[in-house]
Amino acid sequence: MNAMKQEAPEREEIEALLPWYAAGTLSRRDAQRVEEALARDPELARRYALVREELGETIHLNETLGAPSARALESLFAKIDAEPERRPAPSLNLGSRLGAFLASLSPRTLAWSATAAALAIVLQAGFLADIMLKETKTTGYETASAPSTDPGVGAFTLGRTSAPAAAIPPIEREGHP
Repeated sequence: MNAMKQEAPEREEIEALLPWYAAGTLSRRDAQRVEEALARDPELARRYALVREELGETIHLNETLGAPSARALESLFAKIDAEPERRPAPSLNLGSRLGAFLASLSPRTLAWSATAAALAIVLQAGFLADIMLKETKTTGYETASAPSTDPGVGAFTLGRTSAPAAAIPPIEREGHP
């Protein structure tokens, strides 16, 4: 009983492979399995004969359908030629328009344009660098409050307390009493 349960899934699997075996598209290992099963099981061999017969009928039907006539092909091409030329709708996408413009240029024109653009970028970078270098050489260090850099100038703080002045010890800074 247990052996029959194990053989049933394998038999179904082999039966599912019969159309591909008949067409000759199975791998060598699967084809060997199908051949061994056909040799063991006469019912499977009968079904394989039915599959081969169906495959032969399908091939025969497809061959008798025939191909379209030359007149049909000429008629199709005449209809295609009679169609009005379709222009693509104008696009508002700047990227596609720029791409189409660049694609219309010849390679030599595109190369010269790219060279001129690179030269303009290098010249602009040179001018900007020159301006920045001149600005840093002429000006020195300045504070935001005053242009003087003398010690003690510009560093004042005003404060108010409710305690008597005698209770607050004086703040001593280095170099100043």
